[in-house]
Amino acid sequence: MHGGRNDWRQALASHDFDDGQLEQFGAILRELESSEHAPTTVRETREAADAHLADSLVGLDFYEIRSACEVADLGSGAGFPGTALAVALPRTNVRLIESQRRKCEFLRDLCSRAGIANAAVVCARVEDWREGREANDAVVARALAPQPVVLEYAAPLLKVGGALVDWRGRRNEAEEAAAVAAGEELGMRLREIRHVQPFAQARDRHVHVFVKTAQTPARFPRRAGMARKRPLGG
Repeated sequence: MHGGRNDWRQALASHDFDDGQLEQFGAILRELESSEHAPTTVRETREAADAHLADSLVGLDFYEIRSACEVADLGSGAGFPGTALAVALPRTNVRLIESQRRKCEFLRDLCSRAGIANAAVVCARVEDWREGREANDAVVARALAPQPVVLEYAAPLLKVGGALVDWRGRRNEAEEAAAVAAGEELGMRLREIRHVQPFAQARDRHVHVFVKTAQTPARFPRRAGMARKRPLGG
């Protein structure tokens, strides 16, 4: 990579963060690079600033996230987009939903070391997180699963009027059609698909926004594993 280690701040140059927030972002990057338990292959500071931080902070372009008081990050993994959004939006409560215990331990350490007081780890399968049902203004997910599956995970967690903001790569016409059909079963409506380019190499990024327009039927989500095994909208 070109430039020095401090070049990572260039990835955030389009945002107006204070010194405290920049220190938190720096702590996130240091933890990614230094922890042997970081569940990502993108760990070098400058590359991670683009691939993780800048990519996650695209969410700030969406009113549905900026205005949310309660946000759930599904399959949080290494903590994105949830930890980056928590730093950017310190008045927003963010829940990092992750089912693998080792990843949960990493996330707790990451939040502690970066001083992210408004993010909490929920170590559970999303289908089993009953406390989150209809409790969230926004649900976010980044490259988690086929979109009909993500919709089934997200819809029960959202308040009516809330939104799923789903980070994806290149558009897939068949999957998008299946997602719209799945949304009809779940009380979700596609509002927008927006092309984004958070850094120069990200040429095929798209963010999909679905709004919850009606109550999700009580039978959803189905028991753990069923959304992937028999996805809706097919």
